[in-house]
Amino acid sequence: MPIQNTVSNNTPTPDTADSLNRRKFMTHSAAGVTAATALSAATKSQAANANERIRIGFIGPGGRGFGAHVKTLAKLRKEGANIDLVAVSEVYKAQEDKVCDFIKAETGTDPKRYVDYEDMLADDTVDAVCIGTPDHWHRLQIVAALKAGKHVYAEKPMTKTVEEALDVVKVWKDTGRVMQVGVQSTSLPVWDQARQLIDGGKLGKVLGYQTEYFRNSNVGQWRYYELTKNMSPKSIDWKRWLGVDAGLAEAIPFDRAIYAQWRCYWPFGSGMFTDLFVHRTTAMLKATGLRFPARVVGAGGIYLELDTRDVPDVATVVADYNEGCQGLITATMCNEKSRIKQTIRGHNGAFEFGNGETFKEFQFLAERPQVTLDSSIKDETIQSEMKEGSLAKGGTTRLHFQNWLAAMEANDPNACNNPPDLGAAAVTTVILGAMSYRNGKVYHFDAERGRYTDGNPAWADRWETLSKHRGQPKHVPGWQAGETGSELKPKPYQSLAGPWIDGKDPANA
Repeated sequence: MPIQNTVSNNTPTPDTADSLNRRKFMTHSAAGVTAATALSAATKSQAANANERIRIGFIGPGGRGFGAHVKTLAKLRKEGANIDLVAVSEVYKAQEDKVCDFIKAETGTDPKRYVDYEDMLADDTVDAVCIGTPDHWHRLQIVAALKAGKHVYAEKPMTKTVEEALDVVKVWKDTGRVMQVGVQSTSLPVWDQARQLIDGGKLGKVLGYQTEYFRNSNVGQWRYYELTKNMSPKSIDWKRWLGVDAGLAEAIPFDRAIYAQWRCYWPFGSGMFTDLFVHRTTAMLKATGLRFPARVVGAGGIYLELDTRDVPDVATVVADYNEGCQGLITATMCNEKSRIKQTIRGHNGAFEFGNGETFKEFQFLAERPQVTLDSSIKDETIQSEMKEGSLAKGGTTRLHFQNWLAAMEANDPNACNNPPDLGAAAVTTVILGAMSYRNGKVYHFDAERGRYTDGNPAWADRWETLSKHRGQPKHVPGWQAGETGSELKPKPYQSLAGPWIDGKDPANA
């Protein structure tokens, strides 16, 4: 496709002041990179030269893409981040002008404008891209960007389908590029902190988590995205937005509501399942160490927001894991004052995080000593390891972009706080939940083979068989606490249990 209004810009060279700002920025942002994996010698040799600037392009910078991606990175650049905002690909002309004018005003760079994002990916002067398009475009653009050698920041959900998620993980591993999935709360240290405590046996045998994302509105969720007369087939490349030529959607008449409020419609989004549930699910997986579910069921309905939408306003997903625990993700979009608290439960106690996205502390709620057989286990408040003031400017979105930038500087794909393998596990959970709601089926997922099947009794049979043979409890990945909080003490009379074979009392056996 031709490049529209492409402007060639020379990459600016940082002066002394810029270099000082950059060192100051990197000092503050270093905390945003987890110590997940030490850099290998090969990775170190590939790391970007400290004097080179990372040139970032934006694909589909709409509401989130402009408000969070562009504006956050412009602020970080002003504070010394070693980046430039150099390119934009947007189907809505008014939005394209708005974004490009902002970038020029804030950075002094007049970004290149592309009709087709593939032309941006073919541009060697672009090192990384931020993807803010609707869900149905994510996989195609992520894979194309990774294969073009670009680093990627992709807004959540990572993909529209389970198959797409698995494909992204494969390409990410094959290309070795840095990729961050835009669930910004994963850059909070609280989840790694909880994970360490869980692995050390603080909760005992982990039994499950519960999480939520309740909301309320007098207009209906996602209907608050304003429709304007300026939105028309003359100003919006509707066929390109749909992805007709890419095989992503069928050609349908232009509709402002579908364009601006696409999260309400199944062909383009999955409502609360992928817009909201994926946030909380990702955090719970990060905290527990769990990844792909083994069995998922979803429920819900459109009980109030009967406004032509497809997606439910009340929904619940229940996910069971091979490690012997369960996740509950639930909410309504029509009530938010009676929210459940985000909680991880174990045999010895629970972590209660409350609601919202940021936490200065969380609670440990101990089970009674008659159960734990350990009177030293007490309730306590655990302080978050978040540095004071680190959320003052831009909140978790800022932290998440700092983490991505630092990972690119180090050229370390494993340094991102929400890499594609975590993103795939979370999105698989919520997508299978949405599919279950729509299809009326229970889904079993085989992570090793990367496939899912309809419901069958195998899951219940598995646990019943384990129980009959007095098997041992299973634990979350990373567990280091032996049988802490995982043993039951049967009463003496339990020895009287068992079948009477040939009329013989098992108590006399």
